[in-house]
Amino acid sequence: MRAFLDGLYRLAGGLAAACLVTIAVLVVAQVAGRLIDGGRKIFGLEPLGLLVPSLAEIAGFLLVGASFLALASTLRMGDHIRVSILLQHVPAAVARVLEVWCLAVAFALVAYFGWHAGWLAYDSYVYDEVSFGIIPIPLFIPQIVMSVGIVVFALSLADDLLVALTGRAPSYAMADREDAIEGVE
Repeated sequence: MRAFLDGLYRLAGGLAAACLVTIAVLVVAQVAGRLIDGGRKIFGLEPLGLLVPSLAEIAGFLLVGASFLALASTLRMGDHIRVSILLQHVPAAVARVLEVWCLAVAFALVAYFGWHAGWLAYDSYVYDEVSFGIIPIPLFIPQIVMSVGIVVFALSLADDLLVALTGRAPSYAMADREDAIEGVE
């Protein structure tokens, strides 16, 4: 089970990275098209009208996908911003209780959000909702990606909650922080 969950978190992180790479490729294609059209204009030729239709919308959808798909893997790597000042100044037993409480509340909120995001995607599918751009993109597609990211994040929170309930340190506390920048021990 551990290998499956770790693989799922890595897969979601990889898909998030793929979304960012796709954004970069599309933007480079758009810029290249504009440069080619500009060059043709300079030489007195008619521009070809090279562009990526609905680039802003597509990039926005991919950015949402990247943001939500990356949540679980960044939690596991300890890259979420945590305010742990209180935990550092209370006894270890109290800090463990607070850690479990925070994980439980986070899990409940994320699971609730995931449930409703899933229903939102379902409604968009049922009512055939599409984006308003040049290319009418069915809205359930980016909403499903968002929902999957939220569900995987909820799983990672539940995973860390179960670990914390057994008295062990959650994944983010055990993460290798050699790449950390200022203020992190």
